[in-house]
Amino acid sequence: MTARVARNRVLQSSEIEALSPDRAAALLPESLIQDDEVVILLLRPSLLYIPLACANTVVFVALLTFLAAYLSRWQSWVPWTDTQAFMLGVALAAIRLGWQTLEWYSRIYVLTDRRLIRRLGVLRVSIFQTQLSAIQHTSVFSRVRERLFGLGTIGFATAGSDVFEAFWVMLRRPFAVHKVVVEAIERYGGTKGPRS
Repeated sequence: MTARVARNRVLQSSEIEALSPDRAAALLPESLIQDDEVVILLLRPSLLYIPLACANTVVFVALLTFLAAYLSRWQSWVPWTDTQAFMLGVALAAIRLGWQTLEWYSRIYVLTDRRLIRRLGVLRVSIFQTQLSAIQHTSVFSRVRERLFGLGTIGFATAGSDVFEAFWVMLRRPFAVHKVVVEAIERYGGTKGPRS
């Protein structure tokens, strides 16, 4: 099965970092998209998701590293050198960034002419999918660190839910993506569209 990908203004637009149709078909699991379903949009978070999502951990590791290095220079009872402290700190930060890279790679956001899908997870894969007609609310969120880089997160709530059940996180040009999603819901969802 090869996923049909809409070759329209969405995938050709420079406003949205969508994956090319050939790459999109290669990334989607065969069982995720039905033969007659058209993929309108397939995205991943921005690459900035990798450093931004783990920034707190990396800063914490850096502070511990400098504290350990400081102790090694001024306390004789410490069994490590400042070089060892820095090597351990760099190794821990690299492991954390590596894990976050796997997390980034596992995240796929799909909008078809029927459904909205979010796939994520490295060890434990989680797939959220809902019919476009079931989407009741959509919102765009942007924390300060996301706004600094022009990123944002889109939240989705289905009918009968008072909370957002799925998020497309740290997207580039989130308002342009949100507009495409709302237009698809209005066109294919069979309703008046979500309340944003």
